[in-house]
Amino acid sequence: MYDKTVRQRRAVLGLLVACSLILLTQYFREPGGGALHHVQRGILEVVSPIQEGASRALKPVRDLFGWVGDTVSAKGDLAQARKERDQWRAAATRNEAASRQNAHLRSAVGLEPAPSDMAAYGPQTARVIGQSGTLWYAKITIDKGTSSGINAGMPVLATDGSGGDDTGLIGRVDQAARGTSVVRLLTDSSVAVSARTVNGSALGIVKPSPGNPRDLILDYVNKDDTPAVGQTVVTAGTVSRTDELDSVYPPDLPIGRITRVDDQGAADQTPHLRPFVDLRRVQFVQVLTEKVDHNR
Repeated sequence: MYDKTVRQRRAVLGLLVACSLILLTQYFREPGGGALHHVQRGILEVVSPIQEGASRALKPVRDLFGWVGDTVSAKGDLAQARKERDQWRAAATRNEAASRQNAHLRSAVGLEPAPSDMAAYGPQTARVIGQSGTLWYAKITIDKGTSSGINAGMPVLATDGSGGDDTGLIGRVDQAARGTSVVRLLTDSSVAVSARTVNGSALGIVKPSPGNPRDLILDYVNKDDTPAVGQTVVTAGTVSRTDELDSVYPPDLPIGRITRVDDQGAADQTPHLRPFVDLRRVQFVQVLTEKVDHNR
């Protein structure tokens, strides 16, 4: 029974194929006004309105599927765009941080206390790993200590990486352990630095202004001294001829620039100076581990 049905289906299929070939051959042989052409046109006239109606009826469905497809694709593109944006943003942030760090390192390498040779002071470059979080901003912690030849009392230079006059003395080592040290900054009231103007017109002690640690003053200036706005203040070193009165700080280390002078010419005249280094922005420092001629 099954074989008979299969043979019948095959016979019908063969008949249909043969009829199709005959009709196609006749269609291409007859002229444009032939019977088969008339039949084709009639079928088209009947089917076309149905096809057009079906197309119009299905257009919202096609549009819906198209909108869904476009939305899914757009969401995929948006997600990819956001991913790429985040990657570029992260890369830009890393590059900016690396550029800033390189600027600090280049400035740190270029620290040079004139007129002496920098190498003679045995400078050790270190990274800042901790900061005091108070207004007074009195201390920072660095990542090198006694194992690198750093000990308490050594002067510390730094740069804030801002360009221009951004290199100068920031303080001295207060405590030193094997792999870390604490630096006490100029803004600490316990730090006092013997200093003078570059042209020698004024001599005094640099220390923080009472009540305002971000404002340094040149205290104990003689009334006959003539400090002026714009003059550079540097460390004085020691003028003693004996080796028992060493200065902690070598001479001519830059500290800051005078911004104003209170009561100029009076017995208690007080020059105010802006330090060359913004202590809140320091990332790298150089510790001077050696003395040259007892810092004369």
